[in-house]
Amino acid sequence: MTASPTFSVEGRRVVVVGAARSGIAAAGLLVRRGASVTLTDVRDTIDGADDLRAAGVRLELGRHDASTLREADLIVLSPGVPPAQPVIAQARAAGVPVIGELELASRWLRGRVVAITGTKGKSTTTTLTGRMLEAGGHRVLVGGNIGHALSAQVEESTDDTIHVVEASSFQLEVTDTFHPWIAVLLNFSPDHLDRHADVGEYAAAKARIFANQAPGDWVVLNAEDPPSLAVADAARAQRLLFAMQQDLPEGVVIAGEWIVRRTARAEQALVPVAAIKLLGRHLFADVVAAAAVASIVGVAPEAMTRAVEAFTGLEHALEPAGEVGGVRFVNDSKATNVEAAHRAIESFGPGLVAIVGGRFKGGDFADLAAPLEARHATVIAIGEARPLIHAALDGRVAVRDAADMSAAVRLAFAISAPGGTVVLAPACSSFDMFRDYAERGRVFKQEVARLGQEWRKSEHWGGV
Repeated sequence: MTASPTFSVEGRRVVVVGAARSGIAAAGLLVRRGASVTLTDVRDTIDGADDLRAAGVRLELGRHDASTLREADLIVLSPGVPPAQPVIAQARAAGVPVIGELELASRWLRGRVVAITGTKGKSTTTTLTGRMLEAGGHRVLVGGNIGHALSAQVEESTDDTIHVVEASSFQLEVTDTFHPWIAVLLNFSPDHLDRHADVGEYAAAKARIFANQAPGDWVVLNAEDPPSLAVADAARAQRLLFAMQQDLPEGVVIAGEWIVRRTARAEQALVPVAAIKLLGRHLFADVVAAAAVASIVGVAPEAMTRAVEAFTGLEHALEPAGEVGGVRFVNDSKATNVEAAHRAIESFGPGLVAIVGGRFKGGDFADLAAPLEARHATVIAIGEARPLIHAALDGRVAVRDAADMSAAVRLAFAISAPGGTVVLAPACSSFDMFRDYAERGRVFKQEVARLGQEWRKSEHWGGV
C-alpha cells in the first residue's frame, strides 16, 4: 500500500465522532493535514480537552449535533460509534461521506499493511507477528485496535515500513479503500451482536478486510475453521492456509515437534513447538498464523524462533495472576465472547472454577456446558448476564452469583481445592461494570493480590 496521491483534507470541514483513543488521534492528524476539525462526543468531559483545543480542534461535547454533521465535508467515526446511529445515517443520507479512523489513516500510510482480524486471537497474533518481523530485520509499526491508533502512526510511516494492524469488525465496516498486502482471518464465530444487526452483518464487516486486495496480495486463513473460509470465499488474493490438526499438503501446519510450511515441492521447518511459552493450547494457533505471515514476508526461521521464545503472552490473555493457598488464578479478561471463553475453559483440567459474565453481546452460554461438565467445574456468574448464564447452565453445572469482582474472587477461592484453578473467562463485554476488558482484568488481579495478602496474614496468625 502507498499513500493516496489524491486524498486531501486541506481546508475541509471534518467532524470526528467519538473522543476515545482513535478519535483523538484522528482529530490531531486531520488538524496537521490542514482540516477544520470538530471532535464531538456524547460525554460532557473528555481527557485532554485543553490540549486538543490548543492544537486547533473544536470540541462539541454532551451531544452529536445533527446540523454539525450535515454541514461537514467528511465524517470520521471512532470504532466505538455505530454507523447506524440516526444522526450519522441522516448525514450520510444528506450526502456527507462517512469513513472510519482506520480508513482515514490508511489513505496516508506508506509501506505495506498486514491486517489481522478474527473473533478471537487478534491481539496475540498481531503482537507476535510484529515481533517476528522485527526479529527478521524489518521496520515495523504495530497498531490499530491494539496499542497506538493507526492515525497516530501516519507521520512515522515510511516506504519500507510494514504496518501490522489489528482490525476489528467495528473498524472494518467503515472502510472503503483499505488495502492490506496480507490479510489474516484467524476464525469466525458470532460476536458483537449487541452492535451488529445479525451474524450476516458481522460477517460482512469482517469480509471488508479482503475487499480491495488484488491477485498479487495474500490471504491467510484457518483451514480448520469453515465459517472463516466462507467469509473469505470471494477474496481474490492468493491463499496460504494454516492448521493445528489437519495434515495439509500445502500450508503452515504442526508436524511432529515443528511448525512447518509445506509447498508442492518442499517442506521448511519454521519454529520448534518447544519454543512456545503460552499457557493455552488454542493460543498455539495464533503462533502458527503469525509464522505463516512471517514466512510470506521472508523472515528466517531462526528469527521467528527467537521472537517466539521471548514471547510469554499478553496481559489479560490467559495471563497467570498468582497462586493463593495452592489455587492458581488466571486472567483471561480478553475472552469477551463465548467461543473465546470456551477455549479458555478447555485449557484447564478438573476442579476448575470459571468466573463468567458481564454485558451479553451474543452467542449461547449453553455452548460452555460440555467443557465445564467435563472438568466438574463451578461457574461464578457476574454482571448483567447472570440470569442468562443460569438459564443456560443450571442443571448441568453449579452456578453461583457474585455481586462484584471482589466477591467473585473470594467465592471462587472458597470453592476451590488446592491444585485447582480459577479462571476469569467472562464470555461478555465489560461495560456493565468496568470501563473496558483491561480494567476488568486489572481489578481481577488486584483482588487476587488482596486475597493473597489476607491468606498469608491468616496463615501467619494461625501458625502462632
